Amino acid sequence: MSRRIVVPLVALAVAARVALAQVPTPASHFGFEVGADRKLADWQQLTSYYEGVAKASARVKVDTLGRTTLGAPFIMLTITSPENHARLGELREIQLKLADPRKVSGAAELERLLDQGRTVVLITHSIHATEVGGAQMAARLVHRLASSDDVKVREILDNVILLDIPSLNPDGLQMVAEWYRKWVGTPHEAAPLPKLYHFYTGHDNNRDWYSFAQAETQLTVTKAHNAWHPQIVHDIHQMGGTGARIYAPPYIDPVEPNVDPALISALNQLGAYMAAELTSQGKKGVVINAMYDAWTPARAYQHYHGGVRILTETASARMATPVVVRKDQLRGGLEYEPTRSWKYPAPWEGGEWHLADIVEYQFSGAMALLTNAAKNRRFWLTNFYDINKRASDRWPSWPHAWVLPANQPNPKGLNAVLRILRVGDVEVYQARQGFGAAGRDFPAGSYVIPMNQPYASFAQTLLELQKYPDLREYPGGPPKRPYDVTAHTLPLLMNMEAVPVTESLSVPLSEVIPVPPLEYAAPPALTGRRAPRIALYKSWDEPMPEGWTRWVLDRHGIQYDTLHDADVRAGNLDRRFDVLVFENQSAQEIVSGFSPQAMPEPYAGGLGEAGVAAVREFVEGGGRLIAVEEATDFAIETFKLPVTNAVANLPPRDFYIPGSILRVELDPAHPLASGMPAQTIGWFWGSSRAFALSGGSDSQIRVVGRYGSGNPLLSGWVLGPERVAGKPAILEATVGKGSAVLFGFTPNYRGQTIATWPLFLNAMTVPRRGR
Repeated sequence: MSRRIVVPLVALAVAARVALAQVPTPASHFGFEVGADRKLADWQQLTSYYEGVAKASARVKVDTLGRTTLGAPFIMLTITSPENHARLGELREIQLKLADPRKVSGAAELERLLDQGRTVVLITHSIHATEVGGAQMAARLVHRLASSDDVKVREILDNVILLDIPSLNPDGLQMVAEWYRKWVGTPHEAAPLPKLYHFYTGHDNNRDWYSFAQAETQLTVTKAHNAWHPQIVHDIHQMGGTGARIYAPPYIDPVEPNVDPALISALNQLGAYMAAELTSQGKKGVVINAMYDAWTPARAYQHYHGGVRILTETASARMATPVVVRKDQLRGGLEYEPTRSWKYPAPWEGGEWHLADIVEYQFSGAMALLTNAAKNRRFWLTNFYDINKRASDRWPSWPHAWVLPANQPNPKGLNAVLRILRVGDVEVYQARQGFGAAGRDFPAGSYVIPMNQPYASFAQTLLELQKYPDLREYPGGPPKRPYDVTAHTLPLLMNMEAVPVTESLSVPLSEVIPVPPLEYAAPPALTGRRAPRIALYKSWDEPMPEGWTRWVLDRHGIQYDTLHDADVRAGNLDRRFDVLVFENQSAQEIVSGFSPQAMPEPYAGGLGEAGVAAVREFVEGGGRLIAVEEATDFAIETFKLPVTNAVANLPPRDFYIPGSILRVELDPAHPLASGMPAQTIGWFWGSSRAFALSGGSDSQIRVVGRYGSGNPLLSGWVLGPERVAGKPAILEATVGKGSAVLFGFTPNYRGQTIATWPLFLNAMTVPRRGR
């Protein structure tokens, strides 16, 4: 009888090994090993590879979540054991109950869920397309998990449900692969891409995790994050090439105050575990607790949804071209030095660095993370549940509710905030009758956000004012630089009202409202046959704000053309356009562009003298030029305006505003302020300007808006507020028959500042000149 049992088991084992061997290798599909020098698989090759793996392996399923901005398939792989795949719906229901403790009936059910659930991990690759390693490494990771019979791999597959998005930016991946291949073997190998690697946002696509403006963000949030609410998100990036070889958390201070302490501790242990694993493998240059903070929700959606975000950053080569880094070229970074320390115990001492090294470090990091997720399954599920339970019970520091009054004067801003909250899985209701709270009356139809719900922290961080801590390099010294920005208060950015209510509410509420549609309408003056003809300057060194401006114009249905350097140099701009827009870009980049050594023709050079002369002729002949932030230097130099930047070259200890919201006071009589309140906001960061006038008559230069008097800070962090207080923020200068509008702050910060969009739209509203 034992022989009858053993033979089938042996046969099954042999059959299983044969099946695993049928999984195609990346090299057999691409014709080269993942990480080979000067070789990049493009998105079409990668997606076809994943389809082939899914056909050969019962461990892998491929889903197309939707389409990217430019229409490419946006895919996600679900990787787990065949047994878990067979009950995937049941396991997802377990996960969603743990995500919302209100649905758990009691201790007995909770124990069953913790016993039967799986750790859900979401890994995302290469949102920044020139950080090529992550998307290439995904193929190696998928193959290992699909084909290996290793004990560690089986442990991962049994205990983890891996959701893998092999590229968060397929459009950019394809652009970069095609561009890189075109110039391999030439003097311009690994030259920078002459356009944004996301059609609208470039590098800023990783700053869209609370505004959800872009198609790729929307698909990831709604069909991965919200569909599963993973306990762990691993976001794979690359960084500069002259320091550590890979970074993992803990993050440096500060951590945003609405992130649960148990979540912080969990991500600290996971990041440190990954670092320990890589170091134990003999990998040099692993650093933790350096460079990157956890302040802004723009990069950390999961921190407000019960899970940890593990950011890894691996040193870059020149795309797929290897580099040599000498020891004397090595540098440290924010809060670490390139010498041995507790956070950097085995420094890298220089040498060759290849794409294969990047892939190896990233692969090892991902496997370490998955191993931790598998071995500590019960911890991750319990911690996840407890975090969401505390939120559902309401933190004592939170109000009982937020109320967004109905009938606000800016329905566009109100609708945008409601959309963000609902896409972010925050429950929002409408009051069925009027009620009193917070010392005032609210009409029926007002929106109520109870703060005893699982994702209340997401609402709290986006609706409250930010008070960024005053962190210094040493007492009285210069500021410690935050990794990104310090403010994200939606009511200010979007010009709407949100009221915290500290007492319990007793008012009948509707069901949870649906996600409102994102709808924008162009001002009538910017549509139709008599609308001004608008052109947006698009450098070959394209700045991200230019992409965001295109996004706003496209969302409003406003027609425009984009002009490259040769288009401007050709002259006769007045025959085709009434408005020229120069987004935030330095005068040097506008005029000179890339050097011929950096870029091939026709991408080298900028406007040059001919282009500057054409712009001058256009404005003096009656055109309108709009310049934003750094581009105002170009306008000032081109038209010899008696204007300077009052905060230029100030040392950071005296003046520093790293992405904050300031109060701005407008001249209500000026056409640019039409339809605006007397006070609005201004988004101020490193490229912003506070102007000083050094001459010229009031008829030549009019001040449209000034930064608020006293301390103009509304949200974020400001050192030296007196340096900008009362200074001009928006100017209109008469130049010949035309004019130049100078925005010292961006009226369109990452597609979020609905409050100041009207200023920009008004600036474009000029009479259309005769043909």
